[in-house]
Amino acid sequence: MAQAQSLRSLLAENRLLMAAGAYDVISARLVEEAGFPIVYYSGGVSAGALGFPDFGLRTLTEMVMQLEGVCRAVSVPVIADAEAGFGSVLNTVRMVLDYERIGVAGLHIEDQDLPRRCGHLGGKRLIPAKDHAAKIRAATENRANSDTMIIARIDAIAVNGLDDAITRADTYLEAGADMLFFEAFESVKQMEKVCTRFGQRVPLLVNMVEGGKTPFLPVRDLEELGFRLVIYPVTAVLAAAYQIKKVLKGLRETGTTQGGWHEMLPFSEVFNGLLGWDQALSFIDHYSGKE
Repeated sequence: MAQAQSLRSLLAENRLLMAAGAYDVISARLVEEAGFPIVYYSGGVSAGALGFPDFGLRTLTEMVMQLEGVCRAVSVPVIADAEAGFGSVLNTVRMVLDYERIGVAGLHIEDQDLPRRCGHLGGKRLIPAKDHAAKIRAATENRANSDTMIIARIDAIAVNGLDDAITRADTYLEAGADMLFFEAFESVKQMEKVCTRFGQRVPLLVNMVEGGKTPFLPVRDLEELGFRLVIYPVTAVLAAAYQIKKVLKGLRETGTTQGGWHEMLPFSEVFNGLLGWDQALSFIDHYSGKE
């Protein structure tokens, strides 16, 4: 609950906040170590733990199991993907309470219908705005902590156009949404229109995906437009995949990794610094009488 209050306090500073995406505990700790004030946990990259594409195939239980370690591993607020609420309004409330229990400070719920798709893919389908508004209202009225941020994600731009997305946003605000997340802007003009319309009423989240549909703008431009939070959901996983591929190719071709050690974190920094082996061993020694 303290992290939810911390997130509210950060947003009250009236500046653009950056949240880098984590896909596991190590990446979450690296995000915090790099100085980001918020960790973002994407459902899309978490699909890698199951080997499924981001088509809404994860269950709530699976998501909570993966997310719990991330929340426990960092001392900054975590904002998490909550898919489309994992079902009906009942499922949505259960999700909110489960997310709060493990320490999530904010979550976004999208208005896509099944089968869900990554927000930057084509072929998305939407549920009626009134049905999504019901999920937003159920989430906000039944959260255990009033500080938990309920973010309405709107996927309508690619399906019905910006005007419908704006109409939906008004509906979700009336239902109690704390923040708006317009997914997959197609132009800077669209971004300007949304910021002009909503920027003074509610915090706006923008999603920066390398290779995605939204113009990839630097932070200074996003702040000038009027956004309050920018997430980078796949930056870490794209960088990690590139480096892993490179190192493994070198190992296969040369029979050693020594030529790439300068591009790898030292063993001690990962296992002692990030995963806390030294602290764990000291704890064991203390209680086994070896000190």
